[in-house]
Amino acid sequence: MALADRVVVIEEGRVVQAGTPAEVARRPRTDYVARLVGLVLLAGQGTGTQVALDGGGAVAVAVDVAGPVFVAVRPESVALYLQRPVGSPRNVWPLRLAAATPHGSVVRCDLAGEVPLTADVTATSFAELGLAPGAEVWASVKASELTVYPR
Repeated sequence: MALADRVVVIEEGRVVQAGTPAEVARRPRTDYVARLVGLVLLAGQGTGTQVALDGGGAVAVAVDVAGPVFVAVRPESVALYLQRPVGSPRNVWPLRLAAATPHGSVVRCDLAGEVPLTADVTATSFAELGLAPGAEVWASVKASELTVYPR
């Protein structure tokens, strides 16, 4: 994607998205495309600054939305805690660490629960938190860190 002028993504034998690399990376149209560009994609119905997710749960976003939308989450925007955090993030969920994989200078944490996410945390933070698969954690994401766009 770094050298391409145009990208065509084929999923299960059909074209699911085409465009410039920047367009595809900024607004993935399927979960598969989102994973290719390193994002988590959540689908839901927007009303005001809330998105009711198709799979259950809700996400607060920073802009007014209406109708079917996607919410894209960057793993580096997800913070992990051992206790429920207090502060300004409007999105806080209890989740379970399903898998942890070293990924460059970070540990990529796949999280299961009401709002399934992926978080990138430094190896030092991962060790200091004493994380291991199966651990119960709290995840938070600021509404301003989310990208939301029409489906």
